[in-house]
Amino acid sequence: MKDDATALAGAIRDGRLTAGEAMAASLAAAASRADLGALCHVDDGLARRQADAADAERRTDADRFAARPFCGVPTLAKDLGGPFAGLPVVAGSRLFSRLRSDAPDSDLANRFRAAGLLPFGLTTAPEFGLALASEPAIGPIARNPLDLALTPGGSSGGAAAAVAAGIVAIAHATDAGGSIRVPAACCGLVGLKPSRGVMPAGPAFGNHLGGIASELCVSRSVRDSAALLAAVSGKTRGPFADVVLAEPKTQPLTIGVLCETGSDHPTTAERSATIEAAARFLEARGHRLVPLSWSDVSTMAKASASLFYDLISTNLAALSETPGLDISLAEPVTQAFAARGRALSAADLWRSQTAGVLVSRNLWRLFDRIDVLLAPMLASPPPPVGSSPFDHADTDLHLNRMVSLAPLATLANISGFPALTLPFGADADGLPLPVQMFAPLGADRQLLALAATLEADGRWQHAFPVAGLPS
Repeated sequence: MKDDATALAGAIRDGRLTAGEAMAASLAAAASRADLGALCHVDDGLARRQADAADAERRTDADRFAARPFCGVPTLAKDLGGPFAGLPVVAGSRLFSRLRSDAPDSDLANRFRAAGLLPFGLTTAPEFGLALASEPAIGPIARNPLDLALTPGGSSGGAAAAVAAGIVAIAHATDAGGSIRVPAACCGLVGLKPSRGVMPAGPAFGNHLGGIASELCVSRSVRDSAALLAAVSGKTRGPFADVVLAEPKTQPLTIGVLCETGSDHPTTAERSATIEAAARFLEARGHRLVPLSWSDVSTMAKASASLFYDLISTNLAALSETPGLDISLAEPVTQAFAARGRALSAADLWRSQTAGVLVSRNLWRLFDRIDVLLAPMLASPPPPVGSSPFDHADTDLHLNRMVSLAPLATLANISGFPALTLPFGADADGLPLPVQMFAPLGADRQLLALAATLEADGRWQHAFPVAGLPS
């Protein structure tokens, strides 16, 4: 039996434990693993009320309860995106207060609840998601449960730490520049950044970021990510036209294999070898391989990182001009990004956006000759805690640290194409060796199907069980 959210839902559905017992186990695990800094807000009362309501539904409307794919499963929302009613999102910043939250559920949050998930707290994120680590000045500092000296990644680092540690089996996450995939890769999880237009982002679209941001989850299995995608995607009501998810191809695929990330941000030999191993594994199952070099994607990768840089800068510039908001309370590098955004000309932003459009066009051209792109997720192991400080004003340095860790992360966000990461083995220190896959717009299920093939080989095992899941 898999140690995941689907298994936990099955146990609750079958009566082997109640939603209340599952929630109590998650609350206890959250308290016992405070050393991880994964959770920045917990509402015990909300947790128990939701679990009681779920158990009441199981007694009074068993069919409706059982139809929910994650019936009674505890979960956590990220302190960025959403929002989820009752959970005071502050985006890791002292600019806001966590005392109260009047925001109603976003469309996505509403669908999470309809799927049976019970959100009872918030996970740690860096201020405004501005790092591939999760160490906001307001605290707590998120740590990797596989090695407390290392980051769990960012910006969904708290979510990944909580899921990898088994506090919850699945957690809400967002991705504007790798923020689902990098933490998943750091912690040995599955992370899918869905196609642009597949996920609801309303009604306020406050975390839109020019279309580069997407939301879903970090999970412990491919089947969990697939089930949640099926439950919450589609009929998004803007700002983009709905993308219809295609069924996976049944015939052998043509897989482009990229094992390197260039001399400026090189991938370690062990991680490159993992891409090669995954490619050979898939080849042995009938798929055709097409070797690729860094030159095939380097221009797209550079343009993607540049537009990401400009979009987050201008977003923070706009935020800094919000009446009543004191940007001087933000962390130094956040203030520097806002200042950079205010200094950026409209013409420069326009040129950057035009280059971003060409990224999508050129990636489509690459997919004229391949079905899936297999490439590195992380260029190196997860860095130590403290490697992405906010106590400076050098935005170029800050961006370079992000690109150095995940050189291809922003390619999926700028193009709008889906991308997925999952572990395919472990290194000598027990840390995951992740791979990343890209596919054309709408081919999210193709990525999930291929990921399931890799996952089935069993090269990665979770270090911690899911709280409350019967053995």
